[in-house]
Amino acid sequence: MNFKQLFPTFRNRYLFVSSRMKKYGSVHSIERGLNLGTGEGDYDRMIAGYCRELTGCDVNEEDLVHARAVNAGVMNLAYEVNNALDLTYPDNHFDLIVSCEVIEHVGRPEKMVQEMYRVLKPGGVVIMTFPSREFPVTYDPVNRIWQLTRGDGSREYAISQGAYAFGHDYLIGADDFKKWAKNAGFETVEFRGLSHHLVGILEVYWTGIVQKIFKKNAGNVTSDTEGGLKVRPSSTREPWLTVITDLLLALDMLLFGWSSRSIGKGVVLKK
Repeated sequence: MNFKQLFPTFRNRYLFVSSRMKKYGSVHSIERGLNLGTGEGDYDRMIAGYCRELTGCDVNEEDLVHARAVNAGVMNLAYEVNNALDLTYPDNHFDLIVSCEVIEHVGRPEKMVQEMYRVLKPGGVVIMTFPSREFPVTYDPVNRIWQLTRGDGSREYAISQGAYAFGHDYLIGADDFKKWAKNAGFETVEFRGLSHHLVGILEVYWTGIVQKIFKKNAGNVTSDTEGGLKVRPSSTREPWLTVITDLLLALDMLLFGWSSRSIGKGVVLKK
């Protein structure tokens, strides 16, 4: 099963993508889809249900080997190595692009947005998630206070934990992303916060430490040479305990959905 679904931040991202796929597609109604930075293939089985053809690409070949294994039998799904900053696909090729927690790792995020625009067909849709530089203090008080002392727009961090765990050398600011999208030519259809103060308290610091100890490719790098137990999900099946996670997410939204502070952002763009 996919134990990541028990983590509120991951679960919230998955639910965001799933709900938007239902909104913008029906069964196999999307001709060509791309999961840009597919990683371990957590989303692909679900996304493939809406596409006639789905390509999952990543720079990490070991991740792709695992993704092929957990999604074996999905006949309209293919995997290949590709770089988000220099995609080998032709212009106006895909009807849909999904990219979850990728843009914060590529080094040149504006270039990635431009590449997505280039390979997307006119009228096509991009569904994205990424970690927010405007995160709640409950999630990472040390780095939040550090931001305040240096100015709220600072990309620097005091410790590489909390919001800056998971291989995050930088986070994505809302104003920066909107500017990149506009400059590339995108229309921003939806821009919303994912996971607020309650989820922050539940995941404060320990999730980054656990990932570093247990997860294969914990730093989300091109090839994983770190130590650790190297655990991967055995399938894409959701644990039944996700019902508890979903209740926590609903409570978080009820109590703090009004806040501009969120651990991540969910975005829909249109060309």
